[in-house]
Amino acid sequence: MTDLLTRRQVIAGLSVLSLGALAGCDSSSKLNFKYGKDLSNQILGRTFRLRDVNGDQYNLSSFQGTMPMVFFGFTQCPAVCPTTLARAAQIKKLMGPNNILQVIFISLDPERDTPKVLDAYVKAFDPSFVALSGTLEETAATAKEFGVFYEKVPMGDSYTISHSSTSYVFDSRGVLRLGLSHSLSAKECAEDLLTVMEVC
Repeated sequence: MTDLLTRRQVIAGLSVLSLGALAGCDSSSKLNFKYGKDLSNQILGRTFRLRDVNGDQYNLSSFQGTMPMVFFGFTQCPAVCPTTLARAAQIKKLMGPNNILQVIFISLDPERDTPKVLDAYVKAFDPSFVALSGTLEETAATAKEFGVFYEKVPMGDSYTISHSSTSYVFDSRGVLRLGLSHSLSAKECAEDLLTVMEVC
């Protein structure tokens, strides 16, 4: 089996997406994913408001018409964050040039992740990735809204951050659909993302 999605799989996914746009999206459907967790019955991430490198404010509705994939982390993360972002870049390539996936990286470390540092970090993986951050209070509120665990862990004269590693995927209308664990491959994630595209 090849590590790439076949051209037929990608075209089929995009064709169904076009039909969904014409017929309207079904936000009530329970989806059958091969690898990820169906989160269609959960309401998370609806009210967050964070800022990008230019200070422009974003919320979930800012990404309507795309398929947002939200991940929480920090730029000094030694393993989970860089591998997840590298996987996200692979997923975009697997899904082809016309996919609507929008990767959103939210910082859990606003004290060290200045907007410019954060933006440069995510764009090193893919120029289309969006980095968002807020104050300590906004960060805590956003993490709570998504059910994301994180805590500072002292490390010598500094600290690291222990955090959960799920990527949250919304459909193009902003309905939460899918949770992707860190252990999944790019190909496995891409296959489940095509299932989301079948709905909306």
